[in-house]
Amino acid sequence: MTDLTATVITFNEEDNIRDCLQSLQWVPHIVVVDSGSTDRTVEIAKEFTEHVYVTDWPGHIQQKNRAIDFAPTDWILSLDADERVTPELRREVQELLSSEPRSAGFSMPRLTWHLGRWIRHGGWYPDRKIRLFDRRKARWAGVNPHDHIELDGKASALAGEILHYSYRDLHQHIDRVDFFTSIAARENDVRGQRGHLFGMFFRAPWKFIRMYLFKKGWKDGFAGFILASIAAFSVFLKYACLWERRTLRRRGIDPDSMPRHHRGPEWRAPRRPPEVTEANQ
Repeated sequence: MTDLTATVITFNEEDNIRDCLQSLQWVPHIVVVDSGSTDRTVEIAKEFTEHVYVTDWPGHIQQKNRAIDFAPTDWILSLDADERVTPELRREVQELLSSEPRSAGFSMPRLTWHLGRWIRHGGWYPDRKIRLFDRRKARWAGVNPHDHIELDGKASALAGEILHYSYRDLHQHIDRVDFFTSIAARENDVRGQRGHLFGMFFRAPWKFIRMYLFKKGWKDGFAGFILASIAAFSVFLKYACLWERRTLRRRGIDPDSMPRHHRGPEWRAPRRPPEVTEANQ
């Protein structure tokens, strides 16, 4: 059987990490890389694995690559703290790794619980992610905070799902939008991206139209309308923050010296989130 390591990066995830790691107890090796949590995240993680590392925070992509570098095996199953492996996905992965996999990586659908329901439209599902891969042929890449796996080879598709409990409520969702748009604006500023006015006036409304109409977000009821609206606002805010950074610099002010008032990445999900059943699908 091909050996496997599950990797998870964390920061103040005490309400999430136990359920995440319980869904990974079947994996022979678990590696948790924490970036200085001030809650019980590290304590809880040590109940499940001795491979818990506390490090600095170099960025989402860099931290996820650091986690796979700590792994004792070449095959990696990478999960976020607010995600869970379903029994169906577990069985599929175990069967797949009973011999040497023929693909360099495998994608799986991710199903998100938000606003009291499973979100299945508007581009939220199947939301396929490559999370099972051979690290000899894969690295995390992208532009922070949006990471993805770059694979040297073919990715095959699995049917089993990852369950995603990303937000506790709308307030947490908006806090997270604020946090991530600040990171995205800084990264785009460093890369010299232009077009912030075009982004605010055209990309933002197009995001709503694409999610709500073309990707059928309306099928998720009023929740679909809310999510498409927040997505459009997120695009607008990202470009507005980019405009703000450029404006401050033209006036001789370092934008990174300005105080930030968002609450950061300490997102809380329900301690015991619902399972997938016919009643809540």
